[in-house]
Amino acid sequence: MRILVCEFVTGGGLPPDAPIPASLAREGDLMLHALLIDLLEVPGVAVTVTRDARLPPLAAPVRSITITDPRESWSLWEDLARQADGVWPIAPETDGALERFSRMVEASGRRLFNSRADAVAVTSSKAATTAVLSAAGLPVVPVWRVGVDAPPGGGPWVVKPDDGAGCVDTRLIRDHTEWRGWLEEADRSGFVVQPFQPGIPASLSMLCREGRAWPLTANRQNVFLTGDVFSYGGGIVGGMALSPVLSDIARGVAAALPGLFGCVGVDLIIGPGGPTIIEVNPRLTTSHVGLRRATGVNVAAAVLELARDPPVPPPPVKRIEPVLLTLEG
Repeated sequence: MRILVCEFVTGGGLPPDAPIPASLAREGDLMLHALLIDLLEVPGVAVTVTRDARLPPLAAPVRSITITDPRESWSLWEDLARQADGVWPIAPETDGALERFSRMVEASGRRLFNSRADAVAVTSSKAATTAVLSAAGLPVVPVWRVGVDAPPGGGPWVVKPDDGAGCVDTRLIRDHTEWRGWLEEADRSGFVVQPFQPGIPASLSMLCREGRAWPLTANRQNVFLTGDVFSYGGGIVGGMALSPVLSDIARGVAAALPGLFGCVGVDLIIGPGGPTIIEVNPRLTTSHVGLRRATGVNVAAAVLELARDPPVPPPPVKRIEPVLLTLEG
């Protein structure tokens, strides 16, 4: 089986007129290498990747296509997708990148080892995701689109891009005075606001297909607040018990969004009243870097089995060894 792996940041997705941010390249490479290690253990799998010429070449035994002009990346990815049996994109939801990848692969007729484009379209919007999950009766943090008027309550609130990934442009607004100042700083169209939720930042790593979920781990996230700016610094994969409540949330998310497939992450806050969902990541996330060691499961191999018709469900996770994950590896 020929699989094209496209890691957006390191594989030619960023514009050519600015350096690639070192932190983004490091995080992208961590996810890419973890996926390649798993895929290359599967008999009969041959992997092609693309690599931005501004970054060091890959050492892994894969076919690596160097991209010297990122303006040509999408046409090259489309050609390479047609040559492959399946495509595994690792891309952010921001600016529609992941949805565009998904639609491109679906149009090519090749197997997409990622969530369907319709699910990506919903989960790329925090407001749309919250609406779908709330209608399904799941516990979610309310989301309002940013307008001229302040959101309900007196604060504090968290503001972020509706299609953002990670903690990019995520800020804490403490009161109405800060709200007005933040609005006046720049154009805030495309942003959403949520009430700040006290509690432990966490995530679920799971596999999905056609409305079913197979939870793998519950993870602690290290989210830091410096001044009024949030940042993500890794966490502990498998650092929390995968309780029945969290397993039910995983299954509820998959049922509400049946287009989710393969590796999926759910960000939550574990507060005094229980867990509440922040957002859904319809793709492989940074926690994947520690999943193999934490569970003993070759997650990529499990996804390939889940893609069969009929699907082969993943083996149960028999033990969890918590793994400290930093963005340095």
